[in-house]
Amino acid sequence: MAFNNDLSVILPRVLIVSRRSVRKNKFVDFVGEYHLDLIVTYGAVPVIVPRVNGVHMLLDSFEPIHGVLLCEGEDIDPSLYEPETSGLSPEEIEEIRRLHASDTAVDKEKDSIELRLAKLCLERNIPYMGICRGSQVLNVACGGTLYQDIGKELTRKLPEDQRVVHMDYDNYDGHRHFVKVVENTPLHCWFKDSLEVGKMDILVNSYHHQGVKRLAQRFVPMAFAPDGLIEGFYDPDAYNPEEGKFIMGLQFHPERMRRPDSEEFDYPGCPSAYQEFVKAVLAYQKKLNSSTALPKPLKLNKEMENKRKIIVRSFSLAKNLYTAGIEMNPTKQSELEAGAEFLE
Repeated sequence: MAFNNDLSVILPRVLIVSRRSVRKNKFVDFVGEYHLDLIVTYGAVPVIVPRVNGVHMLLDSFEPIHGVLLCEGEDIDPSLYEPETSGLSPEEIEEIRRLHASDTAVDKEKDSIELRLAKLCLERNIPYMGICRGSQVLNVACGGTLYQDIGKELTRKLPEDQRVVHMDYDNYDGHRHFVKVVENTPLHCWFKDSLEVGKMDILVNSYHHQGVKRLAQRFVPMAFAPDGLIEGFYDPDAYNPEEGKFIMGLQFHPERMRRPDSEEFDYPGCPSAYQEFVKAVLAYQKKLNSSTALPKPLKLNKEMENKRKIIVRSFSLAKNLYTAGIEMNPTKQSELEAGAEFLE
C-alpha cells in the first residue's frame, strides 16, 4: 500500500500518558488494556506518551493531538493544589503513606506532563476525558482542590450509614459502591435505561483514596457517592460530542465494570463515556483538518487561460532576448506588449 501523508486519512490520535512501575528492579511504563481496547473499538488510535524525564518539554512532537485520555497513577503532588496540608498531622500523613504505599509516592514528572496536556486541551478545546487520577488532574488544572485522603478528611467525620469504601486492595476489579446519578447530565443519559423506577443509583467500581474536595467553578457534578464525594463532573459549555466538544472527569472506572469471568459490562451504559469521547475526537479532527486544509487552486475559464498563456509566452520571449543579447525582431514586438501590460 502506498504511503499517503495527507492529514485527512490519519486516524484521530488520542494521547494517553503511561504509568511508571518497577519490575525486576527496572522501570516499566504501562497503560491499562481496557482503556486502549475501548479507544480502538470506537475508531481512534491511542498514542502512548511515555513517562520519562523531559517528555513534558517535547509534547509538541506528539502533534496532531485530537484527544487526551488520562487515567491511573500516583497521588498528585499536594503543593499543586493546597498551600497547606489540609490540617493533617505528620502522624496522619505518615499513616496514609503506610496504608497507600503504592499510590503516595508523588511522581512530579507525570504531574508535569499531565497538567500540561490538560491545560492544552482547555486552551484549544481538545476533547479530554479523565478517569480516576485523570479526573483529579482536570480539577486541579482548573483551580480545584483534592482530599489528600478521603478516610482521614471525610469518612471519619460521617455517621456509619454514610461511609463509603472507595477502594479494596483485595478485590480490585470486583469492588462496587453506590453512586447517585444527577439528572439531565451525560451520565444520566448513558445509564437512564438501567435505573430503577424512581431511583438514580448505580453500582460503580472505584480504586482511590483521594478525590475532589472543591470542584472547579466551570464544572457541574454528574454523580455523588453516599458520603458526598463527587464521582463524576463535566463542563456543560464544552460538551457536545457531535461538534468535537468533550471535557469530563469520572472518579470511578466504567471500563472495569464487567461481570465476573466475562467481558460483558455491568450496564449497557458503561462504555458510553469512551464511545462519546471518541465521537468528539473524530469531530474535532474533522474540524481541525478543515481549518488547516490548503485552499484549492483557482480554476481559470477558457478566456483567462488563453490570457495566462500569452503572458507566460511574453515573459519567456523577453528572457530569451535578454540572455541571448540579440536585438529584438520587430515582429515580436506585439508579443512582448502583453507582458509589459501585465507588469504595469
